[in-house]
Amino acid sequence: MSKLIDGQLFCAMVIEGALSIEEKKDEANELNVFPVPDGDTGTNMSLTMASAKNEMSKQLDKDIDLATASKMTASALLRGARGNSGVILSLLFRGMSKQLKTCKEANGQDLALALQEGVQAAYKAVMKPAEGTILTVSRVAAQHVVELCQSNPDAGCGDVLRAALEKGHEALAETTHQNPVLEKAGVVDAGGFGFLAVLEGMSDAYNGIHKQRKIEEPEPEAKSGATFSDIKDEDITFTYCTEFIAERRDKSRNVQRLRTFLNSIGDSLVVVEDDDIIKVHVHTDQPNEALEAGLKFGQLLTVKIENMRQQHSAKIVEEAAGLESTARKIAEPEKKYGFVSVAAGDGLVNVFKDLGVDEMVQGGQTMNPSTDDILHAIDAVPAEIVYVLPNNKNIIMAAEQAVPLCEKKTVVIIPTKNIPQGISALLSFDEGAEMDENREAMLDAAANVRSGQITYAARNSDFDGKKIKEGEYLALVESKLCANSRKLDDAVKKMLREMCKKDTAFVNIIYGADMTEEDAARVEKMVHRDSPEAEVTIINGGQPVYYFIVSAEG
Repeated sequence: MSKLIDGQLFCAMVIEGALSIEEKKDEANELNVFPVPDGDTGTNMSLTMASAKNEMSKQLDKDIDLATASKMTASALLRGARGNSGVILSLLFRGMSKQLKTCKEANGQDLALALQEGVQAAYKAVMKPAEGTILTVSRVAAQHVVELCQSNPDAGCGDVLRAALEKGHEALAETTHQNPVLEKAGVVDAGGFGFLAVLEGMSDAYNGIHKQRKIEEPEPEAKSGATFSDIKDEDITFTYCTEFIAERRDKSRNVQRLRTFLNSIGDSLVVVEDDDIIKVHVHTDQPNEALEAGLKFGQLLTVKIENMRQQHSAKIVEEAAGLESTARKIAEPEKKYGFVSVAAGDGLVNVFKDLGVDEMVQGGQTMNPSTDDILHAIDAVPAEIVYVLPNNKNIIMAAEQAVPLCEKKTVVIIPTKNIPQGISALLSFDEGAEMDENREAMLDAAANVRSGQITYAARNSDFDGKKIKEGEYLALVESKLCANSRKLDDAVKKMLREMCKKDTAFVNIIYGADMTEEDAARVEKMVHRDSPEAEVTIINGGQPVYYFIVSAEG
């Protein structure tokens, strides 16, 4: 006897799917072939699903039909999507929601068609779909269950879920041979693995299997709201409320030393730790230093920085006007053009601000912001037309998903893949030109700048014929690995040799949080060996992860 999926069961399935990928995120992360520290697939998919889990948890005791539950899930995933894998996952659920929009309950055929609709939605959003990815795994699984229901109309939801998982695992195993990079490393696709982890959790919930999870007691309601006008601005000791969660990869590091350091630069400190993560809350004037301290333990999973003085002033204005705070506030246009850019590091933030960027989104490698983060930044720009510069290839899709959510502004995504491309695009902007003319000019400028980065190996890897050891310096040119070495200067020299020619006219050296101006001056001397006539600019970017970011033009 087949069981139908109603709204309540779907909520439970989404929650269990989120718990499943949370449990297996590290396993997914380890499948990432490229050894650079990045917004790892498992982490991004887990954070994306967590946004839906939080929303669905609120609906468990409510009378909700399937169409509403699937729509709410799709909306939460869209806003919470992080990284390309998270965006694709959100699109799979968006397509499912579209198919289920008239369903109070779903049978096996409804579920199979929903999976197929999800795949179609994901494929439409990817310009050049590649085989051996999450798209392949989801497509093969969906096609199989649709054919199953055609040959057996009585197939139930349990049959569909079981068949989708069986065929999905077969397709996942094939990804190793469909992608040359995966085949060299001997691993399956991380995104496909993550998708099946979610589907396994959903299947468990359908079958009444639930993981042990802590039910948090609701906090008691406050007797009355705070009156912000009673608080003086000078009573706020530090400006920035800084919160982050760091993976605890380096378990040898002393958490007490982190507490001592954070206490020295701020107050209101809370540090919560377990075997896998460290969660930090601190009020400080140096949020960058707090984040850099967290990065020493491992990747940052979430980051939130809020200006408390600005929030305080806004609350007082709201109280005076008798207004209630709302989650989304859209700035009225005061000019034709505005800009949003993504970057990490005080120096880089200042560079983009100096070039005319209105709103900065904290993020980059290891810290992929969500679609909602980008959307809120767009909302805050007082312009009719807003250009968005993601400055990272793993953030472009999340930025693109914000476009249809902006009803009152025209949003143009300039798909910059790194910081130099973002800077070059901004320098080409012409206030007097039309929107499309500026878009083309910015795209051309971004395409004409050569970029290189020096970072470190986050894991041991056999990549592109090179044996890479964790902790080695990695030199990247146009996102491709060109050298690995235990010595920083060796990696820099090989990168510059590939980037800089005798006729190179301009070179920018952006040094990171772990480097000094003297280190950058040493790199400048190396530049002049290959490009003696180049005009070199040194910038203190303060960025994490990258020791140096270098651009070359001319």
